[in-house]
Amino acid sequence: MNRVLLFLATNLAIVLVLSITLRVLGVEPYLTQQGLNLGSLLVFAAVFGMGGAFISLAISKWSAKRMTGAVPIETPATPMEIWLVQTVRAQAQQAGIGMPEVAVYDAPEVNAFATGMSRNNALVAVSSGLLRSMSKAEAEAVLAHEVSHIANGDMVTLALIQGVVNTFVIFLSRVVGQVVDRLVFKTERGQGPAFFVTYIVAELVLGVLASIIVMWFSRRREFRADAGGARLAGRGKMIAALEKLKLSQEQPPLPEKMAAFGISGGQGLGIKRLFLTHPPLDERIAALRSATN
Repeated sequence: MNRVLLFLATNLAIVLVLSITLRVLGVEPYLTQQGLNLGSLLVFAAVFGMGGAFISLAISKWSAKRMTGAVPIETPATPMEIWLVQTVRAQAQQAGIGMPEVAVYDAPEVNAFATGMSRNNALVAVSSGLLRSMSKAEAEAVLAHEVSHIANGDMVTLALIQGVVNTFVIFLSRVVGQVVDRLVFKTERGQGPAFFVTYIVAELVLGVLASIIVMWFSRRREFRADAGGARLAGRGKMIAALEKLKLSQEQPPLPEKMAAFGISGGQGLGIKRLFLTHPPLDERIAALRSATN
């Protein structure tokens, strides 16, 4: 329940900020008696599409900590915390990025995630379940995978892609609504009920298609992060870590908003496969093994 309330509050705050931004920019309403003001609509779509994605990225560390309950390690107090911080520091130096914030969150699943605004302002968090279930060699590979995500700039690229597709969805759905309202329902001035019904339906349909594009990129970046993890920690350790993850796939995943940032995602066949944030672990393991040949 707390996660749902946090999600709603965060999104309402984003909408409020973007609405104020439109007013400050002096953008005129895109709905007029003559139809759509396409210039204003494009600005509106860009502000809400790109702005929403990048505001979410900017607060990603803050929201991730609260969604998962991750506690940053400010002063390592146990041998495990010391090892985690030292390992991430060594990998960050090797990858050429700033030292990420390191955190642990209490959860039974074997998982970890990375998020943050930039390569030099990021967070790497691991679950207590991962620390209990994996050897240090396997955990080292998982950390290397997450550090590789940061080094590859995956969070920024994903936000950019999400922002672009959001912009097109917002813009095109309203154009479709206008066309249907004018040509099919013969509304001559302003916007009739058909405009609003049509653009909502179009936004849902286009949103599904846009999700397929975003999830495709999300799956591709996992292969790159696996390869980066293999370079930082060793190919054998990376394969062993993914093999261990296979044994834990039946456990609860990360919150939906964080799923794309974890090392392990869901499973699916057929159409459902198009909406997976992560490729099947068997494919990731096969890709790493084929790279050795």
